[in-house]
Amino acid sequence: MMFKFYHFKTLDSTNTKAKELIRKNQNNLIITAEKQTKGKGRFNRKWASSFGGLYMTIVLKVDDLDKTKYLTFIAAISVTKTINKLTKLNSKVKWPNDVLIDDKKVCGILTETISGKENYALVGIGVNANQQRFPKNIANKTISLFLKTNKKFNIEKISKSIIKEFNNLYNYYNKKNYGKIIDEWKKNSHTLGREVKAKTLSGSFAGKAIDVDKDCNLVLKLKNGKLKKIVEGDIFVV
Repeated sequence: MMFKFYHFKTLDSTNTKAKELIRKNQNNLIITAEKQTKGKGRFNRKWASSFGGLYMTIVLKVDDLDKTKYLTFIAAISVTKTINKLTKLNSKVKWPNDVLIDDKKVCGILTETISGKENYALVGIGVNANQQRFPKNIANKTISLFLKTNKKFNIEKISKSIIKEFNNLYNYYNKKNYGKIIDEWKKNSHTLGREVKAKTLSGSFAGKAIDVDKDCNLVLKLKNGKLKKIVEGDIFVV
């Protein structure tokens, strides 16, 4: 797929900029920024977005908004493959939207949708690349590529690799071969096989993460042996 690129030194948020460009009838966009002043993650949480990171939003016109969850998986896999290729580190995807290195977060993904006469998916990707420190409240659970390797990385090279990997997997999305996307996610999973606690809007559930179903939902085997499908929420390894 061919994209139109926009790069900025500083933005409040690449997703916010994407919405502005969509209102001007633009699509198939990639917006990058060197810093975000109002970056956010899921549930409107603040995302630390200082200089040294990669902040990017991919804008796609979509037919079925229910299928955009696969785009989150595609983005996570693309980041994982890029990190592992460029750094030789062993990053993994954490359900539903993170990438981890040694149990610490190196990337977060936020997919937003816009519905109307035409529907859009905004896949926001934040990668901790060259940051040398993080705020105290997240420092013990966050990592950057620099902190892990003591090497500086070319941000443009990282973004180009992510886009290449994204395009490869997006071909499966276009062909509605969602099973292949799920399979790729499972190959790179940090979550499956672990005892976890899921905090959801309907309550908390503890069990072993045994599968991701065809709709990207996490399947837990609870202590009583029953299976519980987790559609949304946060996952913590216990």
